[in-house]
Amino acid sequence: MEKNDERIIIFDTTLRDGEQSPGASMTKEDKILIAKQLDALGVDVIEAGFPVSNQKDFEVFKIVSKEVNAQLCGLARCVEKDIEAAWGALKEAKNPRIHVFIATSDIHLKHKLGISREEAIERIKKQVAFAKSFCPNIEFSAEDASRTDSEFLKTAFRTAISAGATTLNIPDTVGYSQPKEFGEIVKGVAQMKEVRENKINISVHCHDDLGLATANSLEGILNGANQIECAVNGIGERAGNAALEEVVMALMTRKDFYKKTTGIVTTQLVPISKLVSEKSSMIVQKNKSVVGINAFAHESGVHQHGVIMHNENYEIMSAASVGAKSMIVLGKLSGKHAVEEFLKSKGIPATEEVVRAALEEIKSAGNKEDMEKVVLGVAQKQGIYFPKKVLI
Repeated sequence: MEKNDERIIIFDTTLRDGEQSPGASMTKEDKILIAKQLDALGVDVIEAGFPVSNQKDFEVFKIVSKEVNAQLCGLARCVEKDIEAAWGALKEAKNPRIHVFIATSDIHLKHKLGISREEAIERIKKQVAFAKSFCPNIEFSAEDASRTDSEFLKTAFRTAISAGATTLNIPDTVGYSQPKEFGEIVKGVAQMKEVRENKINISVHCHDDLGLATANSLEGILNGANQIECAVNGIGERAGNAALEEVVMALMTRKDFYKKTTGIVTTQLVPISKLVSEKSSMIVQKNKSVVGINAFAHESGVHQHGVIMHNENYEIMSAASVGAKSMIVLGKLSGKHAVEEFLKSKGIPATEEVVRAALEEIKSAGNKEDMEKVVLGVAQKQGIYFPKKVLI
């Protein structure tokens, strides 16, 4: 994909890193369905799995290759059998990408891989070149980049570029980095002579262990990255990945600040959130930003009045823009404006007496009952609401 200063590439890893979230395993049919919906959503790259790891992922790639227009990406360690498996799964795709990775932090080199820095560089040189022999579109990731010595990280990336990498990914693999710190790491890579001369795409892949995945991803954009790796609902290893819906809507809502765009059809964000939640069995918390059921729900009387008068008083993006609906929820904190609005929506006169009586009933009920039924009951007692009787 050609580098565009204004366009941010959305790389979706719901079907790979997302599925690695404990308890989130999906069937082959689930993954195919979600891949098609991600394509309709407008993501640029779909990382559909880890082909060498299991037959299911391999088969998903073979089927999805014929179904989607987005780039299809397969993950591979810096190991020949992984790369061969990735290419075997990807070779029928319209626009394939092989994503090769190796850890570069001293802690991973010593305690996971048991190799030296020099050995890591040799593997990068050999295996990125091997991947390039199959496919022109190669992404290289330096796993645990945020805990990697900065000069060694640049050496690893220079090696990957010389071997044929077209995208460099900077992962905050364990969610360790802080925004300003992560931004400096990205800036250091983006300003490398080899990156600028070869027009290399810079990617960020941030985890949420300290709740900073979205913040770090956006800081990466401010410092030269043009690809964000993310997952629907933020699912993924441990505390998860940067949430696709969060980074996309931050860029859209604050376009005045970031001056960037994406190709995402934002009205499909809530529908795909529900689909991924259902198929992965990962429940979306009610107060989850953008796609949680409370994201556009208002119960406080002050907020309800403000939203009724003008949505932008308390909604920085429209509910419709993400495929949701704004809701006024009746509860013990509601005020007269919410009750009046509810009565009007049912075609019931919002008289002063009914509104006052309804508010008294709501506050005494204390959210233990269906508040809409409570208000309708008050209107019925006042003789202005006549529910239809069911004739047997």
